Amino acid sequence: NDKKSVSIGHIDSFKYKTAIEMRFADLDMMGHVNNAVYFTYMEIGRTKYWEHAIKWDWHKTGVVIGQASIDYIAPILLNDKVNMYVRTSRIGSTSFDLEYLIVKTINGKEITCSKGKTICVAFDYSTKKPALIPDKERSKMIEFEQL
Repeated sequence: NDKKSVSIGHIDSFKYKTAIEMRFADLDMMGHVNNAVYFTYMEIGRTKYWEHAIKWDWHKTGVVIGQASIDYIAPILLNDKVNMYVRTSRIGSTSFDLEYLIVKTINGKEITCSKGKTICVAFDYSTKKPALIPDKERSKMIEFEQL
């Protein structure tokens, strides 16, 4: 088996959830959300997560994406109610992993549409090099996720 699947924690391990507003432009000719748009949804989800849960200080340290992967499980269609779960699953010295679940709600039940992962790198824009994850943000991630 040569399929390299994204290994993600169970939905119960996610403490942060946010709504994703679908745009008509997100749809392709088949009437479902285009595969590339899922990465945009992940970006929206992590930005909200950093803002609300971690309170990342963008004026001090940036974040760049070192790697992004996704498994597509079920299509998202126009009028689907879409939510995103985001969590920090690993914290290193300059990088950390975020995991994502994109779900839609049908008849009150959440259906997983995709599982994703990004390796995020703390970045110093003045030196153009990776930076240590700031203590404040590291502490917030550990506290919020109970790592």
